[in-house]
Amino acid sequence: MSPPVFRFAPSPNGYLHLGHAYSALLNSDRARDAGGRLLLRIEDIDATRCRPEFETAIYEDLAWLDIAWETPVRRQSEHLGKYRAALDRLSALGVVYPAFESRAEIARRVAAREADGPWPRDPDGAPLYPGDGKSLSAGERERLIDIGAPYALRLDMAAACRRAAGLTWNELGAGPDGERGIVPARPEAWGDVILARKETPTSYHLSVVVDDALQGVSEIVRGQDLFHATSVHRLLQILLSLPEPAYHHHRLICDEMGRKLSKSTRATGLRELRAADVTPAGIRRLVGLG
Repeated sequence: MSPPVFRFAPSPNGYLHLGHAYSALLNSDRARDAGGRLLLRIEDIDATRCRPEFETAIYEDLAWLDIAWETPVRRQSEHLGKYRAALDRLSALGVVYPAFESRAEIARRVAAREADGPWPRDPDGAPLYPGDGKSLSAGERERLIDIGAPYALRLDMAAACRRAAGLTWNELGAGPDGERGIVPARPEAWGDVILARKETPTSYHLSVVVDDALQGVSEIVRGQDLFHATSVHRLLQILLSLPEPAYHHHRLICDEMGRKLSKSTRATGLRELRAADVTPAGIRRLVGLG
């Protein structure tokens, strides 16, 4: 039997904070206790926000925490062809379509619909895509693409869900409401999510399921803020015939106001805490790992 595989997958769009430290340490501890492997993946598909100095800082902070990972490190920007191939497979299933509205146009259309009552929101609180792009004819879509119009490639959620009824996942941690064990997946709550854009052949949802499968990740340990997104990931795994990992969603480290930490929260940044002579053992105590 192969050893279990874990991964820590930060984005180099800022410096790590205590929340990242907790997730990285928990992954490291679980890999050690299970006799498994720990991978580090750099999720750098956002070329406008990701910077080399942040990636370098990730390596420095993790090494300071005495976390060891396997090399080479997988960097998503070096594997765009893999995501494009997965997108082509989904397109062949007829569950992907281009949508040409800008964010401002979508906001206006949602506001117009809300004049007649509340418009549905996804689990993160964002309004669902109104779905106008699906009404375009194939000829009109081709015309807009030919003239260079920007677009997003969206998952036709209704068509996709018809191909994958009764989805669940194995939750080893706990959801925001204490969900454990076999949890029903409800990807329809997200509407027609974006899988790629004209200039980028992938999105978080698509690249994360492709990477986890290609790297053989068997247990995904991450924060509860991604608990509901697991429904979309399970759907994509079924559509792409990818293996099903187990999931372990952990509590979030919050600030004094009870808010999830962000990379702009300097008071909890690992670099700032290191400069204040906090030790790695002190970091463990601060995040409740003892």
